[in-house]
Amino acid sequence: MNKVEQCEQFVKSIYEQFDASHDFQHIERVMMNAKAILKTELSANEELVQLAVLLHDVSDPKYTTGKENEITILNQLELTQEQVKQIQEIIASVSFRGGNELEAKSLEAKIVRDADRLDAIGAVGIARTFAFGGAKGRKLYDVKEESRQQMTEEEYRKKETASVTHFYEKLLLLKDLMITAKGKQMAEERHQFMVDFLQQLKLEREGKL
Repeated sequence: MNKVEQCEQFVKSIYEQFDASHDFQHIERVMMNAKAILKTELSANEELVQLAVLLHDVSDPKYTTGKENEITILNQLELTQEQVKQIQEIIASVSFRGGNELEAKSLEAKIVRDADRLDAIGAVGIARTFAFGGAKGRKLYDVKEESRQQMTEEEYRKKETASVTHFYEKLLLLKDLMITAKGKQMAEERHQFMVDFLQQLKLEREGKL
């Protein structure tokens, strides 16, 4: 069994504890996105990308406190110190943080970030947004709530906005934040699907359809 297979076994039980927006199906979709991008980025280290994909949400602050899950699994995989450092740098650069993300310095980090963000937009992104909002008891929409364009990471994480507001604070911004050529290409249609959905929702909400 290689390290990617070992890692997959370790992480599954963790993701099974999360709601549908961040379960293991999310990881499987991000992995598919990453593999699609890897086909166009042949100089990338595929093993590092795959390990980072598997681990990128095990210590997500929305569900856990600290980095215990991430560190425990990395230690179990018997990686070199350099590999551990690279994977942790990739994971740290994935999070949006309310627009305060860390720089994705390596090609592997750029691939994993794009792959994860692709799963946050389009039809799946819409489904995940409402799955997360439902799990947290949030409103579908709030016509009086204004989206924030500037916020700290703490402000982004602490305010429980309506699900539709999240589109304007994050999801609609992601297309222009893609880094890899393949990621940018894949984001176009998914972004437009969200735009169309929000327009349809507005018309239905206002009783115009």
